[in-house]
Amino acid sequence: MRKVSSLVLATLLAVAGSAFAAEPLFVVKSVELNQSADVVWKKVSDFGNLGAWHPAVAKTEIVSGKNNSAGAKRVLTLQDGGKINETLTAYNPKSKSYSYKITEGVLPVNEYASTVSVHSNGEGKSVVVWESHFLPKAPADEKAASDTIKGVYDGGLNQLKTLFQ
Repeated sequence: MRKVSSLVLATLLAVAGSAFAAEPLFVVKSVELNQSADVVWKKVSDFGNLGAWHPAVAKTEIVSGKNNSAGAKRVLTLQDGGKINETLTAYNPKSKSYSYKITEGVLPVNEYASTVSVHSNGEGKSVVVWESHFLPKAPADEKAASDTIKGVYDGGLNQLKTLFQ
């Protein structure tokens, strides 16, 4: 009986340890644009209208809270009908940045948190940086989760390049 109890305990510890061993994945993408940071910020700053610059988003709806205020919740409806629920965690117009987290959705990620920021490069141009950290959602592996997020970012940043070049 003692051997069985030890085996059960060892198995539980191994499973629990592997659940906590997952390291977050990081994705950072950026694009340089031929417009000032102020002009670009006007386009990307509206948490309630991601579809203004991301072609995969058919509709953005603020469902709770005040737009562009921490705690606001939005639902993105994608072109293919999928939905993503997000919560704004920080909004700073002075630094031209906002942060949000995904609370539910079709992307193969868990514990996703992201920041979008616009920076001046001092030459009348700007750089948009989109970065995140997350864990892959089963059954996706790390590569599938990272590739999906990179694809999302590329879609939005390429659209900004088209809008501002």
